[in-house]
Amino acid sequence: MARLQTLLRTISIAFWREQKSLASIASNNSFLVIALLLRKAGSFLYLLAGLVLLFPLSADPMRTIPRERLALWPLSRRQHVWLRLLSPMLNPLTWLVLGAAVWALKGRITPGLFAALAAAFLAGFLLPGMTSGSRGSTLRRVPQFPTRLNQLIRKNIREILQTLDFYCALGLSVAGALYRLLALEVPGEALLGLTILIVLILSSLAQCLFGLEGETHFTRYHLLPVAFWELLLAKGLAWLVLVVMLTLPFAPLSGLAGGLAALAVGQYASVTEGRPQARWRFSTGGAIGNGVLQIFAMCGAAVATARITPAVLLLAAALYAASLGYCRNSVQTRESEPG
Repeated sequence: MARLQTLLRTISIAFWREQKSLASIASNNSFLVIALLLRKAGSFLYLLAGLVLLFPLSADPMRTIPRERLALWPLSRRQHVWLRLLSPMLNPLTWLVLGAAVWALKGRITPGLFAALAAAFLAGFLLPGMTSGSRGSTLRRVPQFPTRLNQLIRKNIREILQTLDFYCALGLSVAGALYRLLALEVPGEALLGLTILIVLILSSLAQCLFGLEGETHFTRYHLLPVAFWELLLAKGLAWLVLVVMLTLPFAPLSGLAGGLAALAVGQYASVTEGRPQARWRFSTGGAIGNGVLQIFAMCGAAVATARITPAVLLLAAALYAASLGYCRNSVQTRESEPG
């Protein structure tokens, strides 16, 4: 029993260390805007972010220990069974679901609400383990791009698909598209607003384009016959592809213009700050000043494209090209400095 308690304590420490990374949402651009500006008007976005966060929150604590290391633990079959039965109790959401079951039996919550909560919890608890073998092949089903940077763009898209920012933006895009299909008429201001919100949710990713890559990735980059600005361009193109895809049901031109402006401001932080990110978490934005400037540039470009002239899109593209050149020169200057 003492050995089992030690193992449970080890799993608990690893689980809570991993759950602390969920606090990254606090420095996300979308969270700051919703909390400071939208307030009660952002209730749907709060709900959407909560649903997205529910899946990593309901993770199986046993998944924090690699299977290879778990197989080396000197446990009997009976101890493995007890470890499997007791480890879910380390997750607070397990107790929340159990409490909800008691409330449902007492009639304090409806059976439908309890079923929805339990289904969401079980999905987050069981699906990662069931799909761990096929997740890689699923993420690899990214379309080809007729360009020299094809494989880099596809790799970068797969990385973005492993962030919660994307799924929060995807949920908003799907909800808005369904509303357009079911509603008789949707004002143009609402379409533009949804477009800006989607780009806003993804904007923090533009400040940490290299955040999901470790030192091994940069070693491989040095071996590739591509310049640094091409690597940064491939990152930006992957991000823009997803921005256009998610804003396609609303105002894609404004989404592209806002995306180019957000990327022009944010990618400099990606190059200079180098904030590490965790997969299946919300991205952590850069300095607050960079985030505010990024939001103003994004909103200005999107609104001007929709209300003044689509030619603003060309200005946003020129701004992005200038930013790309500036980042390239900054990196070359740093590399040429002695020491």
